[in-house]
Amino acid sequence: MLLPLCLLAVFSMAQNNPPEQTSHQTVLMLTIDGAIGPATRDYIINGIEQAEQSDAALVLIKMDTPGGLSASMRDMIKTILNADVPIATWVGPSGSRAASAGTYLLYASHIAAMAPATNLGAATPVPIGGQKPPTPAGKAYDELKKAAEDEDNPESAEQASGNKALEDSVAYIRALAEQKGRNADWAEQAVRQAATLTADQALAKNVIDYLAADEQDLIAQINGQRISMAQTEVILTLDNARIETVEPSIKNKILATITNPSLAYILLLIGVYGLILEGYNPGALVPGVIGGICLLVALYAFQILPVNFAGLALIFLGFALIAVEFFVPSFGILGIGGIVSLTFGSVILMDTDVPGFGIPVSLIVSIALTAGILFAGIMYYLAGSFKKPLVSGSESLVGQTGYVVSNHDKHGLRVHLDGEIWRAKALTKHHYDVGDTVLIERIDGLTLYVKHLENAS
Repeated sequence: MLLPLCLLAVFSMAQNNPPEQTSHQTVLMLTIDGAIGPATRDYIINGIEQAEQSDAALVLIKMDTPGGLSASMRDMIKTILNADVPIATWVGPSGSRAASAGTYLLYASHIAAMAPATNLGAATPVPIGGQKPPTPAGKAYDELKKAAEDEDNPESAEQASGNKALEDSVAYIRALAEQKGRNADWAEQAVRQAATLTADQALAKNVIDYLAADEQDLIAQINGQRISMAQTEVILTLDNARIETVEPSIKNKILATITNPSLAYILLLIGVYGLILEGYNPGALVPGVIGGICLLVALYAFQILPVNFAGLALIFLGFALIAVEFFVPSFGILGIGGIVSLTFGSVILMDTDVPGFGIPVSLIVSIALTAGILFAGIMYYLAGSFKKPLVSGSESLVGQTGYVVSNHDKHGLRVHLDGEIWRAKALTKHHYDVGDTVLIERIDGLTLYVKHLENAS
């Protein structure tokens, strides 16, 4: 009877005095360090989805970028605008920047912040496919329209195409600024005139919301702020916030590696050269296997990179000409044309001038010089082989010496050469005795025409 009463008393005390519990709000931190591309897009989108699934209080994007691809940037912005968790973008640490695509991301975020000694701006869209830069601000719309309608001026058509991209970018960043209540006029200047601001200037012009020295400083400043989401409002409660850094997955790291334009270009070269070597040496296996893998990986990278297919076609044409050179005697014309085609294709391969998404000219020049030197060496070796005496067939006997084994008047002259007895005719009136050494001057069928070695001159 006493035992149940004791248990009841203990349970009652536990209910009246529960253990202290500390509430921790998770802040997932994502990092953008470098050019924005397909790998960055997947990393940010997956990180935001992870934050939504784990009911994180905030996603903090730490950013330092020179810009990137427009398609990847727009996918990221679409995810940010429709996220169920607040997104804070912080340009930091000091010395970082948010140029071009980074400026758009900063404007799209629910909270925009920068560290001291950072900058943003220069958001003018980069021309693609060799177009000329967009017309500067101040040109009237009717002049742009007139230039676009001028069919006799191809430069005007290119200019009109650039202006379309410019106006689209202006409308896009103004829409982001107006939705977040930030300075839309300066945003337009950043696109039209490539304007830039320091962190202090951005805060004064209402381009950003906060100036924070580090992540903890930013969290302390935004704690308790009311954030307008897509469909609701959220009050940030970050008194006991715990920052959890999200690292890129293995798949994302691999994607970031192979979508590096320089690496993808090198993989393409290795792949094609490997297949060519396998064609020259059937059954070697190693160059064929390595070449096939590298070529498929390179093609996968190119299908998500801004590739100029004319450049890619020129590269493959160059390889084809180099391969045919070894089968068709063209005295080097096909090989030289192949190297020229390979070089021009490499120059125009990447259809954008976005920082971080071009192939360095030094790499292209190095590849072209290496291919040229190798081809010149092969041609020199082949040219030298033509000067060497033949080592097979009856023609190889010309210039060799033998000795007379018979000078019978009925059977004629017989000469021993390389273990064989040949019928011979003398080209001089010298008397040939058995054992005399003779020099083979020419061959006609099975008959050797010889001279006595003493008279051969």
